[in-house]
Amino acid sequence: MKASRHGTGGVSGRGIHIVWSIVPQRSILAVVLWMSGALLAFSATAIAVRALAPAFSIFEMLAVRNGAGVLILLALALVRPELRPGLRPRRFGLHLTRNVLHFAGTDGWAFGLTLLPLATVFALEFTTPAWVALLAIPLLKETMTRGRLVAVVLGFIGILVILRPGLESLQPASFLMLGVAFSFALVAIMTKRLTMTESTFSILFFMNLLQLPMNLAGVSRAFWLEVQSSHALPLIGISLGGLLAHYCLTNAYRQGDATMVVPLDFMRIPLIAFVGWQFYGEPLDPFVFLGSFCIIIGLLYSLHREARTA
Repeated sequence: MKASRHGTGGVSGRGIHIVWSIVPQRSILAVVLWMSGALLAFSATAIAVRALAPAFSIFEMLAVRNGAGVLILLALALVRPELRPGLRPRRFGLHLTRNVLHFAGTDGWAFGLTLLPLATVFALEFTTPAWVALLAIPLLKETMTRGRLVAVVLGFIGILVILRPGLESLQPASFLMLGVAFSFALVAIMTKRLTMTESTFSILFFMNLLQLPMNLAGVSRAFWLEVQSSHALPLIGISLGGLLAHYCLTNAYRQGDATMVVPLDFMRIPLIAFVGWQFYGEPLDPFVFLGSFCIIIGLLYSLHREARTA
């Protein structure tokens, strides 16, 4: 696998030929916009999970999300013939490995939402960028620039400020979320690799198709008979929110390196802290905002350096 410093990332010839370059300013803006969409969609999904949790299990909720995703994407392929090649994966083994890890991480994430405050769940999840930064170097041959390093370090410091590690953090749900963070880091690496050869449509379709039977395996009742009119809006939220979140996230990976995309996800922490306060009466912990300030400063510094070198 060769690398060059004089072009943009792409695929050529009979094998994969990765071409590395400094990310253009236009691509930075695209990453920011795609990630903004992902943040809003992930937050909508978290609210939907909280609303449905009293009536449905995690497997049931995510089976609904996967089933809806498959139907929506098949409908799109029906009306848009240019999407149909995405129904035939070129790297099925990587799709399968990615989705086994993503299945474990997503179910763990949804379970954590029912056990911990929203801001704590999202903060623990954001140990992911540190793992991505380390894994992207040997697995994706990405470079760790000064700006990205500062973003990751300040992000990790911000997480420590938010969590204030101590006896309160030493509970099974917290360790579960740390495992989720590591699995999501591996998923991020695999998503970036898939974007080199697979379309966004294909990645999303096989994510839902492969994870649907995994979640159905955990279902033990005809849960669809329990659906009431009050569940309609949350079910729509979990179906569309999950699909849109991953559509935006996959396109963000297509536009930028994994070590640049993932730190933007830190913005979920102050956003979800506000959601928890507004919807569920969870207290606005000042340490959450102090830690988030560290995260945002690191992020802005990273984006500033990327723009200066573009």
